[in-house]
Amino acid sequence: MTYYGVKHLADAFRTVRKNTIAIAQDIPEDKYVFRGAPNTRTVSQLLIHLAVSPAWQQELHSQRVASLEGYDFPGRFAKDKADEQVPRTKAEIIDMLQQSAEAFASFLEDLSEGALGESVLMPGGQSTKSRLEMLLSVKEHEMHHRGQLMVIERQLGIARGRHDSV
Repeated sequence: MTYYGVKHLADAFRTVRKNTIAIAQDIPEDKYVFRGAPNTRTVSQLLIHLAVSPAWQQELHSQRVASLEGYDFPGRFAKDKADEQVPRTKAEIIDMLQQSAEAFASFLEDLSEGALGESVLMPGGQSTKSRLEMLLSVKEHEMHHRGQLMVIERQLGIARGRHDSV
């Protein structure tokens, strides 16, 4: 049987993050304060969000949490939001992206294949999700925000088209 395992998951995440870092490198540092629309994250905040957001999933799955009932989502997301507000240079942000990518991908590679099939109970009476589904969502989340970054590139006149793949 062929299936998607921890190595595939880690490799796919590394590819997605590599492409995000390429966009971060393409955007000039003086444009890191740019917002694609009012009341949205700046480029800097969006990139920092991507750097810090895998940590909560890594925390949950390294502890093999079986239920998210009672998990402090507001507290966790407030911490991440506070991290986004800390002023950082372009080089610091790119370093954050690189370090968090390798930390998360290495964590994925260290998971057992069996862990991916384990179920996690969602809060509020929602159904369960497999760890695989939850961990895939980290990549999907980043791809969603990378789409936003690509629109911002176009708004800034950066239209190279090389980031259009995974």
